[in-house]
Amino acid sequence: MNFDHKAKDWDKDPQRVERARVFAKEIVKFLDDKKIENALEFGSGTGLVSFQLKDHFKSITLADNSPGMMEVLTEKIKNEKIPNMRPLLIDIFKKKNELSGFDIIFTLLTLHHIKDTDKIFKIFNSVLRPGGYICIGDLTKEDGSFHHKDPEFEGHNGFDPEEIEKLLLKNGFRIEITSIFSVIEKDFNLEMKKYPLFLIIGQKVKLVQ
Repeated sequence: MNFDHKAKDWDKDPQRVERARVFAKEIVKFLDDKKIENALEFGSGTGLVSFQLKDHFKSITLADNSPGMMEVLTEKIKNEKIPNMRPLLIDIFKKKNELSGFDIIFTLLTLHHIKDTDKIFKIFNSVLRPGGYICIGDLTKEDGSFHHKDPEFEGHNGFDPEEIEKLLLKNGFRIEITSIFSVIEKDFNLEMKKYPLFLIIGQKVKLVQ
């Protein structure tokens, strides 16, 4: 699914901006006084989540495979003169070796676009330091209506949170938190439908090859 054509207007949706704020707030609440320095936002888009967290980490790498999103993000970082944010255009499945040594990874509404979820969790494990955290915000299982206006969509119709927990456990993580943290409302056939979002935070407890 190509997001390039959506990039310039991405930040104009107030619900999207608020959703990023709420997700970031949940991360900050969990971290509390934990010493976390180097962060990776996977599927960063224009950086809505990272901009909420820029004062909480020494450095943030914002990774995405959309040139359009990276163009908008780079301009935002330049305009606001943010020294600790690094945009990175990357296909993580092809160039995972370019990433390493992170204390935390966070990703919002990206996972359901990833076909091979087992493989992405293996990659997350490999780029995190021992004891590092993965924070996932995404759709709970839905009937396929969420992307009914996006004919190119080929991902998952949300997830059962238990399914994600099992994948994390399989790939060397311990589950720290599972909750519903927000709800998206979208028009479907002239009715407003609700799509709950789950938050799962895991901690890396072992290396998985």
